[in-house]
Amino acid sequence: MSDQPSEASRPPEKPGAADTPRPPEPPAVAEAADTPAANEPGPSEARTAGAPPADTARPSPAPSPAQAYDGRRRPAQAAQQAGQPGNPWQHGAGAPVAKDDGMTARLRPPPPPLIRPAVLGSVLATALLSALFLSDGLGVNLLIVAVPAALAAFFAAQTAGRRLRPWTATWAVGGLALLAVPALRDAGWPTFLAVVSAFALGSLALHGSRSWPGVLIGSLGLFDSVVPGIIWGVRGVRARASGSRANWGVTLRTTAVALVLLVVFGTLFASADAAFAELLGSLMPEASVGAGPWRTLLFALGLAGALAAAHAAAAPVRWDGLTVRPGKPRGRAEWALPLIVLNLLFAAFIALQLVVLFGGYDKVRDVTGLSHAEYARQGFWQLLWATLLTLLVIALALRWAPRGGTGDRTLVRSVLGPLCVLTLVVVASALRRMDLYVDEYGLTRLRISVAAMELWLGVVLILILAAGVFGARFLPRAVAVSAAAGVLAFGLISPDGLIAEQNVQRFEDGRSTSIDIDYVKDLSADAVPALDRLPEPERSCALRIVQNDVLHDDTPWYATSWGEARAKEILEKRPVKGDGSDCYRVGREGTRDGYEPDDGYDPY
Repeated sequence: MSDQPSEASRPPEKPGAADTPRPPEPPAVAEAADTPAANEPGPSEARTAGAPPADTARPSPAPSPAQAYDGRRRPAQAAQQAGQPGNPWQHGAGAPVAKDDGMTARLRPPPPPLIRPAVLGSVLATALLSALFLSDGLGVNLLIVAVPAALAAFFAAQTAGRRLRPWTATWAVGGLALLAVPALRDAGWPTFLAVVSAFALGSLALHGSRSWPGVLIGSLGLFDSVVPGIIWGVRGVRARASGSRANWGVTLRTTAVALVLLVVFGTLFASADAAFAELLGSLMPEASVGAGPWRTLLFALGLAGALAAAHAAAAPVRWDGLTVRPGKPRGRAEWALPLIVLNLLFAAFIALQLVVLFGGYDKVRDVTGLSHAEYARQGFWQLLWATLLTLLVIALALRWAPRGGTGDRTLVRSVLGPLCVLTLVVVASALRRMDLYVDEYGLTRLRISVAAMELWLGVVLILILAAGVFGARFLPRAVAVSAAAGVLAFGLISPDGLIAEQNVQRFEDGRSTSIDIDYVKDLSADAVPALDRLPEPERSCALRIVQNDVLHDDTPWYATSWGEARAKEILEKRPVKGDGSDCYRVGREGTRDGYEPDDGYDPY
C-alpha cells in the first residue's frame, strides 16, 4: 500500500498556493533490510491517517494511560511539523523541520511507543537475575540473565512493528551461542573474547546494520541507547502508574502472598528432609549484607542494559546512514602498476617457499643451514604482518580503483584477485612455519592465538575473493559472522585443554624428555583431563595449583563451568600426592621452548 493520501482525502489547496514554491521535502532514507519496520506506523498513526469512524455520536470512553501519554506527545509533534519550536524537555520535540535533512535526522528514528508491561516485566527480571546470579563469577548465569533481556528486546520490537529478519535471527542466535562458552570453559581468555563478541552480535541484532560503518559502529551501538532507554523506561512507568494504582496494589499483594507461602512451606520441607535442604541450598544464591552494594550495582547495570536493549529494539539508530565517500578514481596505469609489482614480489617469495619450506626438513637444512624449527621461528611474525598489510593495501586499492565501466572492473578483478590468492599462500606458509615450531617445542597460548588469527585472516581473504565474483553486498556482515564463528570455535575447542593435550602427547611419544611444569601448572581447569595422564611426580606438580583452586572453592553451580566441574570430579577421585618438594627439579632439564634458560631470549 502507498503511504501517500488519495485524491479524495487530500485537502484542497488555498488560492495562490500553486504559484508559491513549496519547501523541499527531506530526502527519504532507505530503510535497512534488517530494520525496515522500525518506522512503520503504529495503530494510532494509522487511525489518524485514515477516515474518521462512522459512529461519531457515541461518547468516547475514558482515555487509557497509553492514550494519555500519546495525547501529551501530539502537541509537541504538531509543533515540530509546523516548524515551531516545541518544549525542549518533551521527548520527541525539538528542532524545526528545516533541520530534518541533517545527519541526526537521517540516523535517529522517531520516538518509540509507550513501553509495554511485558517489556517492563522482562527488564525487571533481568535486573533481579543480574543481582542474584552475577556476583559470584561467570558461567551459565550469563545465559540465564540474557534470556529475559532478549525477551524485553523482542517485546519492544514487536510493539514497534519490527519484524524478525534472517540476519537479525543470525546475530541473536550467534550471541546466545557465544554465551555458552563461559558455561563450558574455565579459561578466562576465551571467555572474555566470547562475552565481548556476544555483546557485539547482540547490538547488531538490535540495529540491523549492513554497511561497513554500520557493522563496525553498530556492534557498539548499544551504548548509545543506555540514557534514552532509561528515560524511556521512567516515562513509561509514570504514564502507566498514573492510571493503574489499583492494578499495582493487586500485583504487590499477590507477590507478597506467594513469597510468604514459598518461605513457610520451603522452610518446613527443608527441615523435614536433609536432601531437599541441600538441594534448595545449592539452587538458591547466597545473600549477605556485605554483598549488598555489589548486588545493588549489578541490579542497576542489569536494569540499564535491559532498558537499552529494549529501546534499541523499538527505535534502532540507523548506523547505515553513515557513509564513507569513495576516493578519487585513479588512472589505470597509475593504479595497476604498483599492484602488479607487488604481485610479482609475492610470486617470487612464494616460489621460494614451495622449494624450501614445503620441501621437507632436509631441504630446509641444506638451503639455510638452520633446523626447521629455527627457520619457522625466524619468519612467522613477518608473514603475519605481511598478511595484515596486504588486507590494508586491498582496502586502499578498492577505494581509489578506476570505476569507468566494465573494463575497469575487469582490471580490478584481474589485479586484486591474484594478490588475494598469493596472500592465501603466504597464510599457508605462516601456518606451516607455526606447525613446525609447535612440533619441535610444544604449544602455548600465544602460539595457538596467533595461529587462529592467521587462519581467520585467510578466511577473510576467501570472502574478499567471493565478493569479487558474486558482489560485495554481504561482505561486511560475512566478515562479522566469520569473526564470531572463529571466536565460538576457539572457545569450544578448549585452548587450554588442547595445549595440555599436545604437550602431554609429545612427552608420551618421547619427542620431549621433560614437560614444562612451570608453564602447564598455570593452565586452567580445562587442562586437567590431559594433565591427569602424566606419571608421578609430574602429574602432582602440574595439578597442585588447579586442585587448590577447584577443591577449596565453594563457587555456586550457576558460576561453575563444565570444565571446572569435570576437573573437580577427577581430582576428588585422584588427588595430588606429596607436598610439592619434588617439583623444584621436575621439568627443568635441558632447553625450554627452544632456548637455553640463560640466553636472554623471550620466546613467543
